[in-house]
Amino acid sequence: MKTVAIVQSNYVPWKGYFDLVHLADEFVLLDDVQFTRRDWRNRNRIKTAQGPIWLTIPVEVKGRYHQTIRETKIAEPGWADRHLSSLRHSYARAPHFRELEPFLAAAYANAAAQSDLSGVNRVFIDAVCELLAIDSRISTSADFALADDPTERLVSICRQAGASRYLSGPSAAAYLDEELFRRDDIEVAYMSYDGYPEYPQLHPPFDHAVSILDLIVHTGPEARRFLKSF
Repeated sequence: MKTVAIVQSNYVPWKGYFDLVHLADEFVLLDDVQFTRRDWRNRNRIKTAQGPIWLTIPVEVKGRYHQTIRETKIAEPGWADRHLSSLRHSYARAPHFRELEPFLAAAYANAAAQSDLSGVNRVFIDAVCELLAIDSRISTSADFALADDPTERLVSICRQAGASRYLSGPSAAAYLDEELFRRDDIEVAYMSYDGYPEYPQLHPPFDHAVSILDLIVHTGPEARRFLKSF
């Protein structure tokens, strides 16, 4: 049985995203769909002493109402230095920040060299997967012939990838047409994000809905213990 998951790329996603990557044999970044503003594509949250804040990548949006994630360009140089500075300021006292600072600096240097949002997001997804020893194959929607209908697009990617099982985020259960998958003998399963354990986290109260960088700098080599797929 081959399990495929298909999700848009996000900026340094939360831990649940990486559980989904790990549970899939092949994880497809669906970046040939419309970029959505004020979403997780170009921003994420970190903890600070003043409460959670957003780290947002500035992107070109004026007059580009229908651009895809892949077509979305970075608008300002210097964003990576600002984000890295925010992480240093917020997490300097986290138990594993100093040992992981070179990893973060290298990832942000690589990300700063990218001109488009998909490239930036891929840098961080690949870097975190390597750090956590997640070896799932990661491909992009550009590798596949895409259908127009949203569900048929997912079915088509699964078919081309040789999937026998499609693993989806839980919110898709409200709108996914599972019959289209069954016609191709593809089982549909849904990820559950319930029951994540808490870990020692600066700046209480505890918050699950932050970038996985929060988990990594607080727990270091124990980070996988706080994911559900290991």
